[in-house]
Amino acid sequence: MTRSIRVSAPPPPIRGHLPFGGGDIEVTSRWIERGGRPWMPRTGEIHYSRLPRERWDETLGHARAGGLDSVAMYVFWAAHEPEPGRFDWTGNLDLRAFVELAARHGLDVVIRLGPWAHGEYRNGGFPDWLLERDLKARTDDPAYLALVRALYAETIGRLRGLTHAAGGPVIAAQVDNELYDQPGHLATLRAMAEELGLRVPIWTATGWGGAQVPDTLLPVFGAYADGFWEEATTEWPAFAPVHFRYSTTRDDLTVGADLREALDGVAAGPAADRDDVPFATCELGGGMHVAYHRRPLVEPEDVAAVALAKLGSGSAWQGYYMYAGGTQRTGPQGTQQESQATGYPNDVPSLTYDFGAPIGEHGQIRPHHHLLRRQHLWLDADGHRLARMAPHIGDDPGGLRWSVRSDGTSGYLFATTYQPRHHRLPAQPGVQFTVQLPDAAITVPTAPIDLPAGRSLVWPLRYPLTDALELQSATVQLLTRIPLPEGGGDLVVFAATDGVPVELVLGDGTTADLPGPPGPDCFIDLDGVRLLVLDDASANRLYRLHVAGRARLVLADAPVYADGDDLVVHADRERVDLAILSGPPTPRPTHPASLWRAYALNVPGAGSELLLADLRPGHGPAAAPRYGGPMGRLSAPEDYSGAAVVHVELPEPTADRTLLRVEWTGDTARAYSGGRLISDHFWHGRPWDIDVTSLRSVRLELLPRARSAGVWVDPALRRREDGIAVESVTVIRVKETRLTIEEDS
Repeated sequence: MTRSIRVSAPPPPIRGHLPFGGGDIEVTSRWIERGGRPWMPRTGEIHYSRLPRERWDETLGHARAGGLDSVAMYVFWAAHEPEPGRFDWTGNLDLRAFVELAARHGLDVVIRLGPWAHGEYRNGGFPDWLLERDLKARTDDPAYLALVRALYAETIGRLRGLTHAAGGPVIAAQVDNELYDQPGHLATLRAMAEELGLRVPIWTATGWGGAQVPDTLLPVFGAYADGFWEEATTEWPAFAPVHFRYSTTRDDLTVGADLREALDGVAAGPAADRDDVPFATCELGGGMHVAYHRRPLVEPEDVAAVALAKLGSGSAWQGYYMYAGGTQRTGPQGTQQESQATGYPNDVPSLTYDFGAPIGEHGQIRPHHHLLRRQHLWLDADGHRLARMAPHIGDDPGGLRWSVRSDGTSGYLFATTYQPRHHRLPAQPGVQFTVQLPDAAITVPTAPIDLPAGRSLVWPLRYPLTDALELQSATVQLLTRIPLPEGGGDLVVFAATDGVPVELVLGDGTTADLPGPPGPDCFIDLDGVRLLVLDDASANRLYRLHVAGRARLVLADAPVYADGDDLVVHADRERVDLAILSGPPTPRPTHPASLWRAYALNVPGAGSELLLADLRPGHGPAAAPRYGGPMGRLSAPEDYSGAAVVHVELPEPTADRTLLRVEWTGDTARAYSGGRLISDHFWHGRPWDIDVTSLRSVRLELLPRARSAGVWVDPALRRREDGIAVESVTVIRVKETRLTIEEDS
């Protein structure tokens, strides 16, 4: 069956009606412009105060290499003003230094000013001393505003000279977070920040949960594949399937709903969708945190599928929470995580805030860093055209989900058979689409194909290869395009999808033939342009990095980023293979006719070593379930007297970073160095990684699992036996190495 849809040119955007913009940035009703050209930001949340300062540089480097063009971060009030009137901006609290470093990596900055943040921080980031005062927080109570003014003045002072208007990286600010019923107060916060000197072109507020956002703030939205804040009896949250579909609904009424109910007793209002502002996101789930009672296992493919679904739904700003994990801070009251002890419904780990993010708590680079980079490369190359394209959602009673974004002349076709592994969608036989544009009908593919399960696609329609040559349709995804050296035209790079035949139909109706299977050497020469069709695996290894004076394509089997003339590689193996397009000569190119130049880097000291395996350590009985907090949910255990104890002696360090990776089954665990707690973990199916770089031994304390306790874990894990099983304890050695590239290569 051929699916058909008719699309038309969308109306021009409304301009000049929003109180945003400044310099070269303008916010229209449908997209954001920069320098007169539509711009689709890619923003990742990275909390400077939850990362060791010495890791800022590499984290921002990997974020930029992952295709982000901006980063966002909370300013946690409790961290910066632990005592009334005493502000701290030192060490990893040095906001100014972090913003300056982001700028050095070519990243813009979104400041989430607070004063309330949430972020799974104790009291939402409010200092304890604030809550002891007789005032009405998060309102225009003068006593509260006076304290907020002091915080804002300190924060804005740290940003002096760094705003977009001053030529700096700070392009946007968010006031408060998840405040849904105080639009006047939100407006007051922006006015106060501007009065104190903060001038940015974009002001935002979170819009989910039917939030009442004043016209002076741009509502921004979120989408998660699962949620730790749901009940332990919830198999898959009702909100989650929506985010794997194409939909013009922006709002999610369930994010933060447990806090509204528990803290305020207020239900969400009606959806806050508007058509006079662009569809912007700030919290596409980069993974998912865990609570004691509910421990989602969000897969990398889940993250990528949700992000692509939002693009097919009309998103004009891709913002991720979290993009890089971190570690909860420690303050005068101990660790600063949210907990039932501070009035929250949930107990979360005391230290780890890894979030299963693309960049982990200790700098681990995960598969969704690569999957998202593919989307970001495309947005960097063609986001200015995609932003102009309005979504048209396909109607298909057969179950295939699809959408077309089009400007009335060209477009992109989105289709998906993807849902998380326990809620899979079926494969779709005989798939073919006809998109009726105002002047022509395009059918893709030219013959029906069987679309496998678990795929998310985006295919170009009438994509301009050159001024004179058009790609009418294709069954591959655009990745990037880059000028070839010495006036050789552009190289346009596509990615094939496993199980989907490749078809490239040119504007004259002819088909471009592939010289071989998709891969690094699948080049096609056309008039004025060269195409490259990569296979799925190679596309996940592709980077576009500005190094040694110009943009270059890099294929790497270890995480890399650019730093001046160097490619910085973080290797966890002794040999790393890299290839650079039109790189400097090497005696052994990968292929006699290839444009790639190959490098084999030897990285002595990197690699992994198995220390322990197949342990069944003795332990006491599982603790009886306890319940607490305002919603009566399971509480995290505090008594470790019956814990199994595993002592791990660590080998001599040989790398820049050493991680201890524990694959285990149980309930909760803590790691100590001497008497100091250095890590904790709620078992949920992902390995427990501990940074042991400077340590020689670690003591692990593990509590046993009891299925009868009622903790929610992923269905794939539920048959694991009660008790404790340690499958393996492995040392992972990560070493930094650099490859210097000559500017004229």
